[in-house]
Amino acid sequence: MTTAPVLPPEVSRADFEQALGELRGVVGPAWVFHEETRLLGYQDHFAILEQSLRAPSAAVAPAGVEEIQRVLAIARNRRIPLWVVSTGRNLAYGAAAPRKSGCIVLDLKRMNRILEVNEKHAYAVVEPGVSYFDLYNHLQKIGSKLWIDCAAPGWGGVMGNLMDRGVGYTPYGEHFMWQCGMQVVLADGTVVETGMGGQPGSAAAHTYRYGRGPWVDGMFTQANFGIATRLGVQLMPEPPGYRPYLVTFPEEDDVGQVTDILRPLKLNLLIPNAAVTVELNLEASVAVSRAQYFSGEGPLPDSVRRKIMADLNVGMWNFYGALYGPERVMDNNWKVIEESFAQVKGARFFFEKDRAGEPAFGYRAKLMRGIPNMTEFGILNWMPNGAHVGFSPMAAVDGRTALAQYHLARDLAHKYGFDYTGEYIVGWRDMHHVFVIFYSRDNADQKKRVYELMNAMIDDAAARGYGEYRTHLDFMDRIAGTYNWNDGALMRVNQRIKDALDPLGILAPGKSGIWPAALRGTRQP
Repeated sequence: MTTAPVLPPEVSRADFEQALGELRGVVGPAWVFHEETRLLGYQDHFAILEQSLRAPSAAVAPAGVEEIQRVLAIARNRRIPLWVVSTGRNLAYGAAAPRKSGCIVLDLKRMNRILEVNEKHAYAVVEPGVSYFDLYNHLQKIGSKLWIDCAAPGWGGVMGNLMDRGVGYTPYGEHFMWQCGMQVVLADGTVVETGMGGQPGSAAAHTYRYGRGPWVDGMFTQANFGIATRLGVQLMPEPPGYRPYLVTFPEEDDVGQVTDILRPLKLNLLIPNAAVTVELNLEASVAVSRAQYFSGEGPLPDSVRRKIMADLNVGMWNFYGALYGPERVMDNNWKVIEESFAQVKGARFFFEKDRAGEPAFGYRAKLMRGIPNMTEFGILNWMPNGAHVGFSPMAAVDGRTALAQYHLARDLAHKYGFDYTGEYIVGWRDMHHVFVIFYSRDNADQKKRVYELMNAMIDDAAARGYGEYRTHLDFMDRIAGTYNWNDGALMRVNQRIKDALDPLGILAPGKSGIWPAALRGTRQP
């Protein structure tokens, strides 16, 4: 096997080989990967820029906290940076690849135990390697009446998605909101229990999240201040009834009126789940490919889009929500929802029986009741050799804003020769606008234009007050730079925390634009 061609920054080949030997002594030879072929799983599989910019030097997979502490000791002694992943499956944001080339990936996949399920108080305690499939299957096996809330690809990690502040689709769709109690290992090896867990023998570690004094849990999300090794996640009790539905709307600009109608329905809990308003191209992509309708360059013509609408019996915008509770409650809530959306000209209403066998409705109906699946991965068939990257600005639930964001993204996408493909995931008062840019992995020109489009989107969105809530590795610095109020006071706070907790800078350098002191002030590729 060929040894990986990259080394950790300022580390010689001889010192690196010694470090690998020490790591094998901690986790066993089978769990240290440095041959080039064995590192393929730690690449950015949808890389826009050169793979070498995000190439790991090795990967190590510890089995528990004690092994993590010993790995950290080696990293500190050798000054080797570590890039931490749980399952590393979020391909739209860089997968398991490190932000800086040469890092050793600290892969927590072996820590995959479900430590507790508490039926009475509706929570579970999991390790980083537990996937949505793992937790769902375990709950089914033990006969639990608790639901999980999962991201669309079910192979993702419960902890990884939550720590990156991802979202799902049930009433528990704002994942970090349902985190309660966290164990973190700091760069110096110190193990910290947050919240009520800071009290030995606490009876409320996973039922009351705040504890006493400053609440630090959020500090470890989307950050590089520590390694989360255990997490309490509160789960949704199974409701007495569940009824998913779809409402379609025929015109592009309907998204503004739909969003304004949706806001009071969300705030008053008539629509309790994290519902989605899905644009035509994304809706179609799980069922058909672009090439089935259009072989030309540039965005789809309107006539082709209308043809797809008719063939799939969908709208330009497609709203997915669900009713939960006793039958009479669901019936009464539906009357209000139906009357509200009927104000939009051309709105059409569907329930599960009306869309039997259709992949889009089928997988979204599963997601809204916490059943993980991989159907959304089919969107990659929209383009040949398909890949995608996400641009995800936040905004209040406001019709004018939804329309403005859509026009901005659509017009820039068209300018650079791409379709607009996206959705709004609507929370209580905020909405995640997930703009999915599709391209072909083997098309250098498309990747060049994707990179230019993303940078244009970042700048134009920031100028209008739209900030991204997370991003791909290639754009972490640029997006961090848009959070620059008061001459970047927020970043300076993050840097001070980084310097205090990780003075050697060994944990995930560059994560969310937070660099250790030695790497600040110079542009990182």
